[in-house]
Amino acid sequence: MLTACTDQMNGTASPSTSGTQPTTAPPSSGVVPGPGVPKVDNPLDVSHFQQAPCDSLSPEQSRELLGSAVTTNPAVDDQAGPTCRWNVPAVSQAGVGVTYFKTTQLGLTGIYQAKDTIYPFFEPLDPIDGYPTVAFGQIDERSTKGRCLLALGTSDTQQVDIAISLSEANIGKKDPCAAAHEVAAKVLENLRKAN
Repeated sequence: MLTACTDQMNGTASPSTSGTQPTTAPPSSGVVPGPGVPKVDNPLDVSHFQQAPCDSLSPEQSRELLGSAVTTNPAVDDQAGPTCRWNVPAVSQAGVGVTYFKTTQLGLTGIYQAKDTIYPFFEPLDPIDGYPTVAFGQIDERSTKGRCLLALGTSDTQQVDIAISLSEANIGKKDPCAAAHEVAAKVLENLRKAN
C-alpha cells in the first residue's frame, strides 16, 4: 500500500516526518498497561536501535519508500528520544521519521491516558503481528497537511513513534496514517530480526 502511494521518481506521495512529536509528557499512573490499553505479549529489545535509530529502516527500504535521492539524518540526542529522519531534499516536506520515545516508561499507556486532553486526535489502528498501534496528536493533520504520527507498542513500557508527512501533491488524496502503518510494519520487521 505504501509503494502505491509513493512516487519514487518525483516524490508525489512520499511520506515525511513533520517534527510534530508532542513533547508534553502525558499524565502518569505508573500501571502498565493501563485500562483499555492493548498488552504487548512478546516484548522487543530496542536497545540497539536506541543507539542506532537509523537501523530502523534498511537502505533498501528507505529507497523503496522515498526513492533513490533519500537522505538519512540521525539525531540520537533528540529531546523525545533517539530519532532518525529520512527525507527527499528535492521534495518539500516528504520523508519519514522514527523515534524511540524515552520521555516516559509508560509505552502506549501514556498516549491512552492523554486521549481527549493532550491528544484530541486519537485513533487506534490494526495491530501489526500482535503489536498494537495508535495514531495520535494534538491536531488531526491528515487532510490539511498530510501528516500522521503513529505509535507502535514494542513492550508494555516502550513505544516507537513513526512520523509521516505526504508530499504536497498527495495531501488529501492519500491517508498518511495508512502510510505510517506500512512504515511501522517495516520497522517492526527489522526490530524482530534483531531480537
